[in-house]
Amino acid sequence: QVQLVESGGGLVQAGGSLRLSCAASGRTFSSYAMGWFRQAPGNEREFVAVIGWTGGSTYYADSVKGRFTISRDNAKNTVYLQMNSLKPEDTAVYYCAGGRIVNRLSRNYDYWGQGTQVTVSS
Repeated sequence: QVQLVESGGGLVQAGGSLRLSCAASGRTFSSYAMGWFRQAPGNEREFVAVIGWTGGSTYYADSVKGRFTISRDNAKNTVYLQMNSLKPEDTAVYYCAGGRIVNRLSRNYDYWGQGTQVTVSS
């Protein structure tokens, strides 16, 4: 079992930055690929970024490529999402998720956090 708790969300002006953190419990954290997803009101949950077990593989949605960076610290059981040059369209609840394979599909992830709200004002 892995439990995930996100933090770091908040209100920021367009062009600003936030860093989200996702703390995981359980000794098997390093064996999971970790992803970030987001969901805006009225929209489906969408893929943002994913990182492999060792951190050597990362993939991003086109909408965030070049602005967001995913990283992980297995010693701290934590995955991060550094978000720069934020836009109003980045406003959403952001979720971290753990899965056995590196992929973009939410249905392939076994564990989910409760989400953290990110609001970007124009």
